[in-house]
Amino acid sequence: MKLFVTTALLALATPLAAQAQAVPPAVTAALADPARPEAQRARDAARHSGELLAFAGIKPGDKVADFLMGGGYWTRILAPLVGPQGHVYAYQAAEFIQYRAAYGDEQKAAVADYKNVTAKSESLGAISFPEPLDAIITVQNYHDLHLKFAPPGAAKGIAAQLFAALKPGGVLLVIDHAANADPGFTAADTLHRIDPAAARAEIESVGFKFEVESQLLRNSADDHTANVFTPAIRGKTDQFVHLYRKPK
Repeated sequence: MKLFVTTALLALATPLAAQAQAVPPAVTAALADPARPEAQRARDAARHSGELLAFAGIKPGDKVADFLMGGGYWTRILAPLVGPQGHVYAYQAAEFIQYRAAYGDEQKAAVADYKNVTAKSESLGAISFPEPLDAIITVQNYHDLHLKFAPPGAAKGIAAQLFAALKPGGVLLVIDHAANADPGFTAADTLHRIDPAAARAEIESVGFKFEVESQLLRNSADDHTANVFTPAIRGKTDQFVHLYRKPK
């Protein structure tokens, strides 16, 4: 009986072990960067920041874009991680800054302490970078490309622009709040969520190859029916983590 229980426990533990990511020293050092606001550092454990950057394989010397950067949480980690030989492009859409001016202020604050970060704020339809990128990350934002303000097909077009911005072999990390089956992307406006399968199909359609999914941010207690800003679920949503690659 004891052997049976032990074997069963090991079987259950195997998928969890498979998700574990060894966090490289460069990532650990970036998370400890004293220039980061303490309030942001306090969120690292819950957000699994170190493991996710290890999962994406981002390293010193890389050229990376933080796409739709929000308050700059990831920009402030990426900058010390890629170091002086790397570069971070902290992108916030002009449309978003026009909607909420604080996005522009947050962008300025996030890049102020880092010489290896360039703030970019052109329109979503005019995204470009001055050099080919090793990686692009977009966290809790891909669904925004399907909000009502965007014309039909805009998200696919933007995904194609991101594909073009990467070097062959470059990666796209997409993290977002999961929705139930929703091929028409209606949950983006109503719940600020996106169907992982629909997102994957759209991203693959522009040339990306789906590589692997992480379960680090999954939460089976979230049934995907609540708006992500609902107090009972905010900060505890079920999130999918997809890694895509531009073929060489």
